[in-house]
Amino acid sequence: MPHLPPVASAARTLKGRWAPLALLALLPGCNMVVMNPSGDVALQQRDLILISVGLMLLIVIPVMVATVVFAWRYRAGNKDAAYDPDFDHSTMLELGIWSAPLLIIIFLGAVTWSSTHLLDPYRPIDRLKAGQPLKAGVKPLEVQVVALDWKWLFIYPELGIATVNELAAPIDRPITFRITASSVMNSFYIPALAGQIYAMPGMETKLHAVLNEPGTFDGIAAHYSGAGFSDMKFKMLGMDQSGFAQWVERVKADPRRLDASLYTRLEKPTEKVPVIRFATVEDGLFGKIVNRCVEPGKPCMSDMMSHDRRGGGDPHSMRPGSGNPPVNDAAPMHGDKAEGALLKDPGEKGTSPHMTKERLPGSPGNAAPGNERNRDMTALDPRTIIPHARAAGAADRA
Repeated sequence: MPHLPPVASAARTLKGRWAPLALLALLPGCNMVVMNPSGDVALQQRDLILISVGLMLLIVIPVMVATVVFAWRYRAGNKDAAYDPDFDHSTMLELGIWSAPLLIIIFLGAVTWSSTHLLDPYRPIDRLKAGQPLKAGVKPLEVQVVALDWKWLFIYPELGIATVNELAAPIDRPITFRITASSVMNSFYIPALAGQIYAMPGMETKLHAVLNEPGTFDGIAAHYSGAGFSDMKFKMLGMDQSGFAQWVERVKADPRRLDASLYTRLEKPTEKVPVIRFATVEDGLFGKIVNRCVEPGKPCMSDMMSHDRRGGGDPHSMRPGSGNPPVNDAAPMHGDKAEGALLKDPGEKGTSPHMTKERLPGSPGNAAPGNERNRDMTALDPRTIIPHARAAGAADRA
């Protein structure tokens, strides 16, 4: 290797040492969407993150600095530092150590508690952005979301349209998401809009949010759900009211109609599904999806639960007491409810020998019909079994 002059050698050393720090210059080109959201709910969540981190840094930074200062000041080579081997207590030091973290924890707990209620995904929003409250009478845009394998279905019940892997909404208008899943648990997440919310089959979750800036935003599945999970993504289009109206017209121009029959084919596992639009949607389809009764003839969960509350039985029959009751609580189809065997008199139950197990020699009980000891036939008394076992063992040894 050729010998380098001292200046060139030093420059090469610095270049290799500081090269990783040069990558920091590329960070301004990154889109940190969680820290730069376009929806008011996500913006408040961002502020909560910054406040929480800032409060914790009030403890972390002084501790880190104090660690370095103490290590340097009281090093072995510093003969000027005070040396007090008998030190064991300082009231002022104890107050500083405990009061500052305690105050920060109290403040952080208050902020967390209030934000938990204000940013509850089930709580309808009461403002469009900071300083702009929601006007009375403004109706949110309802979007029904279904997590399929491995794609997203969006139904607009007020507009009678539906899309796959494409979500559009006007800016500065509240949005109410009603979310469910077709097969496995998933998570609906648009980082620029609001926090993630789980989607579960047979259940409905909700999310209230508002988009404040136009643009195209990424939506993802934030919960692993199988082989096609990596490509289970969609785009959210934010636009003004006129642009949203034009988008709705484009969707309505599509000839396809989403009904129960087509949905059963759509919910089959597929990957990398392109955008699909449906000009019309079957009424009540989302309710059937939630209640797991899209297939013809399949009873809905809501009907079965309502039926069980009224007595249980055949899910296809709404007559109280028909079929098999869930907990033996249903009224009989005819006459009064029968009493249990324990509530009957001996004469009503009849008599019979206890035949659940073959009687062993020396076992207690009585096989005579009607004898009260016939239920003790399977209770083995060691006092009667052990001699019998000893006799059998002696016979085997002989």
